[in-house]
Amino acid sequence: IPAPNPSRSQPIPLQPLFLTPGAASLGAVVVQGLSPRRYRADWASLDARPLPAWFDRAKVGVFVHWGVFAVPAWGSEWFWWHWRGEQRADYERFVRSRFPPATTYADFAPRFSAHDFQPREWARLFQRAGARYVVLTAKHHEGFTNWGSPVSWSWNAVDTGPHRDLVGELGQALRESNISYGLYHSLLEWFNPLYLADKESGFKTQSFVLQKTMPELYDLVLRYKPDLIWSDGDWEAPESYWNSTSFLAWLYNDSPVKDTVVVNDRWCNNCSCHHGGYYNCADKYKPGALLTHKWEMCSSIDKLSWGYRSNMHISELMDEASIIEELVQTVSFGGNYLLNVGPTKEGVIVPIFQERLLALGRWLDTNGEAIYESKPWRVQMENSTDSVWYTSKGPAVYAIFLTWPRDSLLKLLSPVASPSLQVTMLGLAGALEWQKGPDKGVLITLPCAPPSALSAQPGWTVKLEGVE
Repeated sequence: IPAPNPSRSQPIPLQPLFLTPGAASLGAVVVQGLSPRRYRADWASLDARPLPAWFDRAKVGVFVHWGVFAVPAWGSEWFWWHWRGEQRADYERFVRSRFPPATTYADFAPRFSAHDFQPREWARLFQRAGARYVVLTAKHHEGFTNWGSPVSWSWNAVDTGPHRDLVGELGQALRESNISYGLYHSLLEWFNPLYLADKESGFKTQSFVLQKTMPELYDLVLRYKPDLIWSDGDWEAPESYWNSTSFLAWLYNDSPVKDTVVVNDRWCNNCSCHHGGYYNCADKYKPGALLTHKWEMCSSIDKLSWGYRSNMHISELMDEASIIEELVQTVSFGGNYLLNVGPTKEGVIVPIFQERLLALGRWLDTNGEAIYESKPWRVQMENSTDSVWYTSKGPAVYAIFLTWPRDSLLKLLSPVASPSLQVTMLGLAGALEWQKGPDKGVLITLPCAPPSALSAQPGWTVKLEGVE
């Protein structure tokens, strides 16, 4: 994940999509099967590829930022850049106080032990969290690869540190749990001499791309057959340098995952919000409206870092209510929600992160019907004080409310009720009473207080069958 920079801070806004009743669907963007057409190595052709349907159905994913940056476990996953690239005094003081004199970043790698990494335990945690896909950092901007890359000599998890294929082990565990597997891959590497030489040439040479970046991307696809490639590290150079379109044409036409693989939009310095598969646009992107193009919001439980920090404070972490609110808003506007955790250097997902993931999973156990495989409704949010968000699935409309209304009377102005309207609450047996509003909409009588089984939830869902 890039640190804040001008190219990311002001993403180009996408045009909102205003839909007629019953037409709120990204169906033109997501399809069940792909045609046998072949794609050219240009954006006009590649952008026309329909998005494989599994991604839109999944809605919820877990992001995992793990690498050598988990050894200092301080500041953020951008530790090396802040220390050596920007030469920040606070990072220099930290290293001097914690590590032997003359320590280099490469000296951290043997301490990246992954001694306690249990991939099946991770997979079980992610499954209980309700994740339908997981994205692991195969390689961050530091260049260290979490698999035995043949072009990352002695700077990979097989040759040093864990001496394990972290990418392969987690992939196997996730597949056993029927969770789709995505791999994050940074195109650039901050301090790779080949990259720095290409950069010095104004990106007129491509030694780094031809000898490092592209061989690794092809290796990842052929070796692990990922369901998703989460590209990053694109912002310094144009597509003519990265050769992104050539790789994507191969990926879509001839790779072993050509019919199922999904990619994001970070493939060149002018790609975000414009080209690729689904859109990220920016870290923690919130469009505030329904978009014409499938998108994803990536967020992090630790609000200050994507990698693990040993000195994080509880006030710097997202609470359960904030996570649910982000999820609901994102899905209502047609997006997917990718929530990040950073494991320790030993491979432990610390208990506070586990607690947040499990809380998300408990909420989805009750309310997931309104999230998974849902589509945006003709109205995405209720303009009222009750913080109500809408999704739909077939003829059913779901109203998710984040605050229990005063007098337990839920006022919904947007639905137009038919005489046969049936209203139920997810997780609660039996129908709820309702009546038409004085001007429009419906008034739903809820229990006097949240049912005990649902009282601790940071949001509830009513299901409406028979509304327009």
